[in-house]
Amino acid sequence: MSREFPIGLTPPDWLVRNLRPEQAPVNKAAVGRAAIAMALPLAIGLAAGFPAYGALASMGALSGVIGDTADAYRMRVLNIAVPQLFGAIGVTLGTLVYGHGWYAVAGVTGVALLSGMISTIGAVASVSGLLLLLNCVVGAGLPLPRPWWLAPALMSGGGLLVLLLALLAWPLRSGVPERTAVAATYRTVAALLTISGTDRTEEYEDARRTVTQSLNQSYDLILARRARHHGRSRELTRLLAQLNAVIPVVEAAPAAHLAGRPLPPQIPEAVEHLARAIETGRTGPTALDLPLPTTETARAVDHALRHTAEVVTAPEADPPHGIDDRLGRPAALGIRTARAARNVALSANSWRYGLRLALCIGIAQALVSLVPVPRSYWVALTITFVLKPDFGSVFSRALLRAVGTVAGLVIAAVVLAEVPLGWWDVPAMLILAPLVPALTPRGYGYQTAAITPVILLLSDILNHQGTALLLPRLTDSLLGCAIALTAGYLLWPESWRTRVGAGLADAVADAAAYVETAFDPATTPSARARMRRRLYRDLSVIRTEFQRALTEPPPTGRRAAAWWPLVVAVERIIDATTAARVRVKYGAPPPSPAEITQVVLQLRELSEGVRDAETLIPVRTDLTGPPGSVLEPLRQEVAAARSIASPH
Repeated sequence: MSREFPIGLTPPDWLVRNLRPEQAPVNKAAVGRAAIAMALPLAIGLAAGFPAYGALASMGALSGVIGDTADAYRMRVLNIAVPQLFGAIGVTLGTLVYGHGWYAVAGVTGVALLSGMISTIGAVASVSGLLLLLNCVVGAGLPLPRPWWLAPALMSGGGLLVLLLALLAWPLRSGVPERTAVAATYRTVAALLTISGTDRTEEYEDARRTVTQSLNQSYDLILARRARHHGRSRELTRLLAQLNAVIPVVEAAPAAHLAGRPLPPQIPEAVEHLARAIETGRTGPTALDLPLPTTETARAVDHALRHTAEVVTAPEADPPHGIDDRLGRPAALGIRTARAARNVALSANSWRYGLRLALCIGIAQALVSLVPVPRSYWVALTITFVLKPDFGSVFSRALLRAVGTVAGLVIAAVVLAEVPLGWWDVPAMLILAPLVPALTPRGYGYQTAAITPVILLLSDILNHQGTALLLPRLTDSLLGCAIALTAGYLLWPESWRTRVGAGLADAVADAAAYVETAFDPATTPSARARMRRRLYRDLSVIRTEFQRALTEPPPTGRRAAAWWPLVVAVERIIDATTAARVRVKYGAPPPSPAEITQVVLQLRELSEGVRDAETLIPVRTDLTGPPGSVLEPLRQEVAAARSIASPH
């Protein structure tokens, strides 16, 4: 007989999810850059007789290593250089208030409010806000070398060294990451077509989500670069056309899967062949060995694939059918900056997060001002890292921070006890620094375990305290986690009270709009493609949020688990709608307006029923229609979704 709660030594599911390492490849180039960028400043500082300067530059390099995650060279400039600028501002502000008591508390708290608000803009802004606050805390908590500009210059120089190493191959490999990304998208589509039509439904859904993620990444990469290009770039135009060309193949995949017959192996092989052509830049006629199509689904796949091959191998940058950005070309940088500033100033979400972060940092700074705490700036540093909702669940990060700190302290104890100060620190850093990019993709706890010995080694160079740093580091980390959990988590009900919320309800409503649009002859194919892509992108964000909620302890995690199948059901509804549209386009009888209206009304009723719901609610699941209709699979998926939303 099953039990609601695990007993004995069996760990609960939420704890297992938190501690399970993510599966991710190791970026060998980033590992090499980390070793050089963090060890070289130490060596230069020792050679010049200023080891403390080298340690500060290595600290700046550490922030650059953390931000060194982009594949495209232009994105590396943004991901590393922009946060370094904010980091320099932060350490300068911190230095100005160092040793000024309550003025320092007020100053750091104000920076925390600003940091939290700008962190809601996007990924680069989030890292920039993080470095702004981190370096401000360091500047306010450590006696840094004078004059005031020296510490920011050293730390920024370390970060820019990482950027320089990351850009060394740019003249030889410009455009290669973008080409590789598009080719990788084609390979994910080939994997999807291989599974389409089989009974491996779970594998098919995983493959379809992989295609969505790959398309998102490729579009973001190319459109972001294209927005910064003045005039037309032949290479980017070709890549965007090739990316757009694979969309009809992706749209045909759900129809092929619902047909229940595996596709001939020549079809995914042809997509693989096109991926190789994109990767090498090969153009010219290509012979596709495709079987003769006999059904509307087979005709859809065949037509889409032949069109894709025509675009991929076209010798000119603009294919004969023209090019469309699908997701829309980004606005100019000035317009996006003004829009982001307006959103930050007026957004309730940005103020809420900024106030949460400012409250926690203010408590930490006030506490260490009243109570003597060795290395007190570590308390605020811990809060800054933990209280990042865009980086994951606050509860989970606090737990993983504590576990990772303990593991990192074990490594640091060996290093501080056995490695003498001086030139031996350089080979020690050569060994420790690569662990940061190697373990970061595994999860936050692993990243903490890698960063902790690096920070303590650099702190020892600055303070010469050796193993005496270990206990204060543990105490301050646990104190920071406790403040973040109390003032930044438990006191804010939306942090731990899981509801379906507006996000999932809006996704169901958007699915209803997509069903309505899919069979409207007035809607252009490009508009339908944009709607479908945005739907999948929104669902990807919702899926990420739910996965974070699953790592929370009961009752939050249990409620999220109950609603999780509805996220999957909405994805299947979009797939079934796309499949029906493809079948109609290639010969199947179109559905009647009454059929479409019935499905749309059922979905909108479901959306309203789950909005703001704490628990599962009863809804009707009756859906009928003419037998053999192209909408029959869609009706089944809608009925399944409505059944999920009803208590059993």
